[in-house]
Amino acid sequence: MSLFTRSSPSPDTDETDEADETGKSSAVDPSASDPSASDSPVEDTPAQTGGPVRRWRRYRTAFQQKYPVAARGLSWGITALAAALVFFALLMPGQAEYFVARQFLRIPVEPILGAALLLVLPRRPRLVAAVVIGVGLAALVVVKALDIGFNQFLGRGFNVVLDWGLLDDAESYTQDTLGGTGAKVAVIGLAVLVLLLFVVMSLAVVRLVNLLVSDRDRATKGTIVAGTVWITCAALGLTPIENTAVASRNTIGFVQDRWDRVRETLRDEAAFAKEVKKDKFAEVPADQLLTGLRGKDVMISFVESYGRAALEDPAIAPGVNAALDEEGEALTKAGFAAKSGWLTSATYGGSSWLGHSTFLTGLWIDNQSRYRTVTAGERLTLPGAFAKTGAWRTVGVVPGVQYNWPEGDFYGFDKVYDSRDLGYQGPKFSWSTMPDQYALTAFERLEAAKKGGKPLMSEIILTSSHQPWAPLPEMIGWEEVGDGSVYQGVEKAGKDPADVFTDPVEVKEEYGKSVQYSLHSLLEYVEKYGDENTVLVFLGDHQPMASVSGNGADHDVPVTIVARDPKVLEKIDDWGWSDGLRPGDDAPVWRMDSFRDRFLTAYGEEPTVADSPGR
Repeated sequence: MSLFTRSSPSPDTDETDEADETGKSSAVDPSASDPSASDSPVEDTPAQTGGPVRRWRRYRTAFQQKYPVAARGLSWGITALAAALVFFALLMPGQAEYFVARQFLRIPVEPILGAALLLVLPRRPRLVAAVVIGVGLAALVVVKALDIGFNQFLGRGFNVVLDWGLLDDAESYTQDTLGGTGAKVAVIGLAVLVLLLFVVMSLAVVRLVNLLVSDRDRATKGTIVAGTVWITCAALGLTPIENTAVASRNTIGFVQDRWDRVRETLRDEAAFAKEVKKDKFAEVPADQLLTGLRGKDVMISFVESYGRAALEDPAIAPGVNAALDEEGEALTKAGFAAKSGWLTSATYGGSSWLGHSTFLTGLWIDNQSRYRTVTAGERLTLPGAFAKTGAWRTVGVVPGVQYNWPEGDFYGFDKVYDSRDLGYQGPKFSWSTMPDQYALTAFERLEAAKKGGKPLMSEIILTSSHQPWAPLPEMIGWEEVGDGSVYQGVEKAGKDPADVFTDPVEVKEEYGKSVQYSLHSLLEYVEKYGDENTVLVFLGDHQPMASVSGNGADHDVPVTIVARDPKVLEKIDDWGWSDGLRPGDDAPVWRMDSFRDRFLTAYGEEPTVADSPGR
């Protein structure tokens, strides 16, 4: 039986349409009791004569006449599937944890309202409305599916204005994880699936609408009864199953919420454009900036996905804390000390560049629109402040960047080393282009060891703790790193990312190991190459995804300053941070965008002028 059939031989009049829809003029008796009585043959247009449509209808009619019981059963089955598909779209939740039976044992108001509308429409407008509703329901499923993915990975829903561009990053991530062929197959398969969803959903709605108008009297009474039941359940607030309301307006609420978010996003873009221009440090003279760090080699390092879960989750924390304790003892022996606190990141589970830009600009950058706005301007960043003084050479080491990166100029770097500039000849480790130990070795070779006329201010992004946390590199002797080809055997012996990423226990274990590796790499580098002028600021960019950090986890990440010169840490005594590499329970939690101003104030001079326009 076809899902999509026209219900009247008359192209224009609703009266003849109704005659066919009641089934009274059906020439084939089995169709009279068919739930899609409107499947009765229609008059073919000249374009259809002798074509595949006519042949299909001929075969279908022959099947109905030869096997009336099977035809009727098949028709009922297809109709039931169409109804199930529509109800699934209406009641589908946007978060994976809400996929429970009670969520689908509710009465949605939307089909009741839709039936009331469709029953009074003439045939042609009714058909158009049915297709539009089908397309809308398919789009609803797509957006809710994106919501599930975004909630799982980024801890928030899908923004229909800003987030389409992130799908390119998802494709790149899939390619890095599954390989080029696997990624192409996945993307093509997904595109076909989405296209089929739109087609099948439209056909399903048309079929149900044809069934609805095949007996208007019965459909009208049923709609009235359903509406009465829904109003009664809503008025009484019935929640018989685990506080789940029987009466649902899930889709109306969802659409209203998305519309409100669109309006909020557009308002936010305008407000943020004004906020960017206000910067109390923009007009501070160069000789008053960062005076407390003059002569120091300052490293700012972001450790990918290094969040509160790494230090507090029972399945992860023991290994990570042991690594911090081990490196803390080694740093102490080398004459270093440290203080640690917490920052609340502007992002979660991914979109690391939002965390980086929030930390470096002193602005809350939690979406792509804000990121584009700030990087298109001249906001004073932390690297930019070092560069403005003229007392440092500023360098960015960004092994995760594989293409040209114009943001390097915005941040104020004299030189940027991306994955193509670091001389790596080894294998990728899933998403990570190179092990952290190699990236640090390359930084030492290309910049730090040269000891030019100025001290260095460097930003180094460590990527080995990026999901899917398999395969993982291992620490080797620093003299063995070479050009990275030594990692060929390590990568081949590693675990399959698909096996790790889908195992709820193993994914936590491997995440913890990846963070341990990144921390060992960074802190051993400081122990080996650091001196009395070394100052290290390291922090996480965001928490790991929800399957690791847990649903509803906060956005907090550890932040630590390490130095051998005691005067460096004395300048932040009033911050209330904990001594050592681990922030204590009583350590303050600040928004990440507050760090820039606190840092520039602690190590420079407090601006005496009111907020002024940016440069």
